Amino acid sequence: MRIALLSYRSKPHCGGQGVYVRHLSRGLSELGHDVEVLSGQPYPDLDDPGRLTKVPSLDLYRESDPFRTPRLGEYRDAIDLFETGAMWTAGFPEPLTFSLRAARLLRGRASDFDVVHDNQCLGYGLLGLQRAGVPLLATVHHPITRDRVADLAAASWRRKLAVRRWYGFVTMQARVARRLPRLITVSQASAGDIAEDFRVAQERLTTIPLGVDTELFRPAGGRVPGRIVAVASADVPLKGVRHLLESVAKLRVERDVELVLVSKLADDGPTRRLIDELAIGDVVRAVHGLADDELAGLLASAEVACVPSLYEGFSLPTVEAMACGTPLVVSRAGALPEVVGDCGRLVPPGDTEALTRELATVLDDRELRGRLGDAGRARALERYSWRSVAASTVDVYREVIDRTRRKAG
Repeated sequence: MRIALLSYRSKPHCGGQGVYVRHLSRGLSELGHDVEVLSGQPYPDLDDPGRLTKVPSLDLYRESDPFRTPRLGEYRDAIDLFETGAMWTAGFPEPLTFSLRAARLLRGRASDFDVVHDNQCLGYGLLGLQRAGVPLLATVHHPITRDRVADLAAASWRRKLAVRRWYGFVTMQARVARRLPRLITVSQASAGDIAEDFRVAQERLTTIPLGVDTELFRPAGGRVPGRIVAVASADVPLKGVRHLLESVAKLRVERDVELVLVSKLADDGPTRRLIDELAIGDVVRAVHGLADDELAGLLASAEVACVPSLYEGFSLPTVEAMACGTPLVVSRAGALPEVVGDCGRLVPPGDTEALTRELATVLDDRELRGRLGDAGRARALERYSWRSVAASTVDVYREVIDRTRRKAG
């Protein structure tokens, strides 16, 4: 099977779309399929770089220079002009502009592929491919409507209008989702949220959990006493890192603790400010840009991993921690209870006191840590494999291809 896998941005490390694209494309290739990844910046780190086709944008949100103004010579066409104009007016145009660029590229290469698989873009450009008879489906990890609700709740009244404008692309994503014949999502919780928020019929949703490399993410000796690790976009309110920082401030009063945040923190962002306000800078360390083996080593070194999110559609870092045999304390939110099962301690989302109690319980009980860690490792081995993810995805491809052919015939 010849597969075009689309991803409008593919940050290569520590969760997110880039990890999904890398491991799914590898799993599909291992099954004998020919996969070409089409991605905008940041580009994914693929096992076979030759399988990547770059679909360059103006890269307006690059980490080194976010919200930059392009030089005049960088503009190539009307899509570029629109992209800058949308950014200047507080919008987020990448899903739409990537879909237009990818559709333009694929229209001239439609015969090269048996199926086109979109990863979370859901831009209007995809509908042109569908009208041309291209077998098309999409993965929706979770509806971004949930991020919008959390960001609006955290925004001051002055910022609410800008937040609404930023999330303007969500209306487009819902419309495109309703037009596609099949959507893949990563958990039953996410499927229910997509059906509710995007008004997509449940029978058009297929749930395929994400996978983990259990050879790379595995237990290792020498856990650091008192170390807590959290992998999260710390400045995003939905990730609930504020509550974890408040818990660490309480825990350090009676015990030696260290929190390692796998996240890039803005210099004057809310997380940096809160760390300073709580006076916990000596026990909180932020790291980012880790390679997979570095992340695996960090997770395996912790006595407990924490996922304090207010919502998660799946949470790949949770499964990676389970594979490392690291005990978990997670929010009872979104898909987290479904992913973790009985391998972690659950707390109400946003409840700092409950989070503090459960972290203290796990940190203080060696036997409990061993029991939760062993159960998590066993669950990861049994349920989460990228090869099985790829095989299940191919089944969906075949269904979409057959449906498109019947419709055309």
